[in-house]
Amino acid sequence: MEKVKQLFNKLLDFIYKKKCYFCHSSKECVKMCSKCYEELTFSDLVPNRDLVGITVYSAGVYEKYLQKMIRGIKYHHQKELAFFMAKFMWEYFKDIQSKYNLPDFEVVPVPLHKSREKKRGYNHMLLVAKEFCNLSGYTLNNDLIKRVKSTKPQYKLSRSEKMKNLENAFIVDKTNYSGAPLLLIDDICTSGATFLSIINELRKNDIYNITCLSTSSPE
Repeated sequence: MEKVKQLFNKLLDFIYKKKCYFCHSSKECVKMCSKCYEELTFSDLVPNRDLVGITVYSAGVYEKYLQKMIRGIKYHHQKELAFFMAKFMWEYFKDIQSKYNLPDFEVVPVPLHKSREKKRGYNHMLLVAKEFCNLSGYTLNNDLIKRVKSTKPQYKLSRSEKMKNLENAFIVDKTNYSGAPLLLIDDICTSGATFLSIINELRKNDIYNITCLSTSSPE
């Protein structure tokens, strides 16, 4: 049934000539053509920041096509962009892994509260995490962390307000922890408040082997 669905989707793509979300070209019949993908700029292969001893990497800077990619998948239902976001993150992180001799990870996407996920129809970072795991061979763990508090949007808040907003927002179900190193992934790391809130909750549960990766940072 899944193969039939894939063939049907390919037929629709051929008939309706899927256009690049960025330049609107239909030459490659994909949501992000190779030319626009090559416009994305990777960050240097160094940590973006340190959060209470936990290393955070950001694959790129939140600008131009990367900004449009994130906003497209997050707010405009462009779910097919999840593959390209995951590809961008993995192409960056595999070089990080090689440079710093990092182990393989279990990938933990930052969860949405169920009310926001219902309104949006999906958790964009879960879509990205699935694609990231397909590319990397890492294992997905979407059951370890749950968001139990519906928080305000973070982008208008100061760092202290963000931390207050995220108090008791997450819980950890340690029965779903395998003991593997964890790679927390999110789309944007500005103040680091979301990562920090999850890190603190994991540490309450004696989970310390954590690395963080965002698609982008403001600078």
